Amino acid sequence: MPILSILFGLLFFGFAKTRDWQGLGLGCLASCEMQSVEPRRRGSSIKFMNFLIQFYHLILLQPLLNGLVLLYVFLPGRDLGVAVIAITLIIRLLLHPTAIKGLRSQKKMAILQPKMKEIQEKFKADKAQQSKAMMDLYRQEKISPLSGCLPLLLQLPIIIALYQVFSQGLTPDFLAANLYSFTPNPGEMNQIFLGVFNLYNKTFVLAVALLAGLAQFWQAKTSGFFGNAPTPGSKNDFAGLMQKQILYVFPIITLIFVYRLGGVIGIYWLFSTLFSVGEQYLVNRKIYGQKNQK
Repeated sequence: MPILSILFGLLFFGFAKTRDWQGLGLGCLASCEMQSVEPRRRGSSIKFMNFLIQFYHLILLQPLLNGLVLLYVFLPGRDLGVAVIAITLIIRLLLHPTAIKGLRSQKKMAILQPKMKEIQEKFKADKAQQSKAMMDLYRQEKISPLSGCLPLLLQLPIIIALYQVFSQGLTPDFLAANLYSFTPNPGEMNQIFLGVFNLYNKTFVLAVALLAGLAQFWQAKTSGFFGNAPTPGSKNDFAGLMQKQILYVFPIITLIFVYRLGGVIGIYWLFSTLFSVGEQYLVNRKIYGQKNQK
């Protein structure tokens, strides 16, 4: 799971740095023109790219922007940082059922590690039979090995959309072009968090990035993914070393990402990670509590 998180994070960083989605579409158009493809197929590709851009804008970016502005306008103090925290909690509450399902699946897989190792040893000469036995075990225990990735996959477009919103600077012109008719235009938005911290100040961004990295480390430690160290010299010893490295490397990557992407994304990442820690605590308490009662 952490390896997937890093890969998705790298993917996100690449997309997020492309601020102009129309420019991205034009780049694809130029690429198509350089290739010897039929004009009809080239036109279809351009139409599909434009459809994706419009779909992303109408379904994700615009609703997210309007929700953020409504929270900013109606919450006391008109504090952009507080509005980001509020929309983070709303998003995580909406994703909570999916996240809990994924965490339960991860915990059950951790509990099933001894049985999984038995299957690996029993069918080590027959990979096809080993895969079949693993799938039978998953089906019997009613778990999905990929369900733990779903919350991250759902959050990734949201983080990209947030970055796109704030990379535009939230200027009055940008707001006027993207707000719904019922959403009031706040004009210039207050960027002083809690009346003290400038959201775009480098020192504040660094502090939030450090906190986000620490929160990511805490989440990894409480996830149980790194709990079972393999026996030295075993086949899983290398995997165990990789897990230990990821435990420390991923928070550093988080720190770098947040510092590059800004304080607002850092606030979202920090509070989203803390929310995940709370979800992990609930799942640990329920699953291991039930296990101890048996």
